[in-house]
Amino acid sequence: MSRQLAALLLASGLFLGGCATVSDAIDSINPFASAGPKMAPLGQLTPTAEVKTAWSASVGKAGDYTFAPAVVGNAVYVASRNGMLARLEDGKVIWKVEVGQPLSAGVGASRSLIAVGTSKGDVLAFAADDGKVLWQSKVSSEVLAAPVVGDAGVAVKSGDNRIHLLDAGDGGRKWVYQRSTPSLSVRSAGSPVFADRYLFVGYPGGKLVALAIQNGAPVWEGAVALPKGATELDRVADIVAPPVIDGTLICAVAFQGRVACFDMGQGGALVWSRDLSSVAGLVMDSRYLFVADDKGVVHALDRQSGSSLWKQDKLKNRRLSAPVVQRGLVAVADAEGIVHFLSRDDGSFAARQKTDGTPVRAPLQMLGNAVLVQTTGGSVSAIEAQ
Repeated sequence: MSRQLAALLLASGLFLGGCATVSDAIDSINPFASAGPKMAPLGQLTPTAEVKTAWSASVGKAGDYTFAPAVVGNAVYVASRNGMLARLEDGKVIWKVEVGQPLSAGVGASRSLIAVGTSKGDVLAFAADDGKVLWQSKVSSEVLAAPVVGDAGVAVKSGDNRIHLLDAGDGGRKWVYQRSTPSLSVRSAGSPVFADRYLFVGYPGGKLVALAIQNGAPVWEGAVALPKGATELDRVADIVAPPVIDGTLICAVAFQGRVACFDMGQGGALVWSRDLSSVAGLVMDSRYLFVADDKGVVHALDRQSGSSLWKQDKLKNRRLSAPVVQRGLVAVADAEGIVHFLSRDDGSFAARQKTDGTPVRAPLQMLGNAVLVQTTGGSVSAIEAQ
């Protein structure tokens, strides 16, 4: 791994942790030094789409953590490092609570329950309608990924890469899944994903695992990446972002690895894979799969074959968020808080919109026809484009 790429990870908030000598080496890298990668300047743009900020709210800063909002219907649930949790509708605060301790991850939500986590391993649950405290539980280490609330319970991925399924009624432990992981890995804010009877989880070492919801037993695993290289840093090949699922097709991307799609209807058989490294993540629609790589290039791939349809390379080193697809446009946000809208068909720039000027680490999300953006500086904005 180059010093530039390690610096990129540090600046993105995806710190590497492991043995002391490796940590010391990474601590010596200054991501703001002149030798670091420079963001590509933005050229003049002739808009082909109209964009506007429908609403914006201030929710508190993220610090060194990644806070992503949760969307349920027209409700948006947001949290911040200082312990603020709120429900917004059309940008207006419906309720707001102080949880009493700093938070370390974004929000998991259903129509009845909201869950957040802390760096001490606490999982806190609140009523969705009024913010009333429901229960508090404990997992094995810090919570970096937003809890996921499903019919089977609340799934929490802790910083030691254990998966905990908690009872939604009282927070009691249903099961815990643990597997061995490499000594060095990327601190991941990627949550697990419920689908059918399974919970899908990406792991250090490039493995995508399906766990049975009933008891947490592993029923399948697919290799998204194969660690390789001469040093521990070179061999880091982690699935950092959540997988995406459509029908029986499940796709994931790994840092220093590949993007790969599997057919769960055929026992998890590999459909296709191609070399591509990302710490941001991907999104899929009826025809395309879109991914922002760790160099700041946005790729459009055919979801059936993995063949390249187009790529947009004029956002290099801008530390892009995971993309979303909206009304024929692909949206990504960058380290200056700018949301870029690209044509779904050819990747050309269609529009851009500024937020508060601070980095966007959280994945973009859809809120109706708007793109929902939460910055590290503490603003949450709904941006409409057409």
